[in-house]
Amino acid sequence: MHHAREFLFDDSDALSDALAWDVGQTLRAAIAAREQASLVVSGGRTPLGLFNRLSAQELAWHNVIVTLADERWVEPDAAASNERLVRLELLRDKAAHAHFIGLKSSAGAAANSEMHVWRTLAHVPRPFDLVLLGMGDDGHTASLFPTAAAIASALDASLPPACIAMEAPVVPHSRLSLNLAALLDARRIVLQIQGAKKWQVYQTAQLAGAATAMPIRAVLRQSRVPVDVYWSP
Repeated sequence: MHHAREFLFDDSDALSDALAWDVGQTLRAAIAAREQASLVVSGGRTPLGLFNRLSAQELAWHNVIVTLADERWVEPDAAASNERLVRLELLRDKAAHAHFIGLKSSAGAAANSEMHVWRTLAHVPRPFDLVLLGMGDDGHTASLFPTAAAIASALDASLPPACIAMEAPVVPHSRLSLNLAALLDARRIVLQIQGAKKWQVYQTAQLAGAATAMPIRAVLRQSRVPVDVYWSP
């Protein structure tokens, strides 16, 4: 098993500076090697400083394809939409030239769109060059929630990579998420977390216990893909 490398910073600005440089270097190396790069990002407040800095970086953004680890089943212009957040915060300035492929389709329900959306993601080069994940206080990552009915199959790394609809009783909105196999179809994973509470959750996730109880464990315990953890208070 790989142990995650841990990078701890004094504050979120220092973390965002370092991680933006790291991500930029990863994308440049991918473009140099394969003429294109794929970046999977997550929503929420945690990556906003990173997105801000990345969007200002000089690199061949027109060769970068960006997609999401998960999405709420809301219209792309809705306040809760991860796509909206990424378009506003990342896909601007120099990064406006990146290509974006979203997870929200026009299908009526997330559960009816798994195959269709996964087919659209065939345009994103895999293995993904970098997958940027966050983590909730309950140990979820992407939209892989411990309380979701489908969590066991979503975390089964032997199943094919796919999009999977996730319904969790504690969560507003249906979600569409990459399953564990899709998240692990990557060259690198970065887990970005902030605050003392998240650090405690991360420590707990490294203890014995079921991955279905804390889905981030499935990412931390695998030996297929190196994981870097970036933390700041």
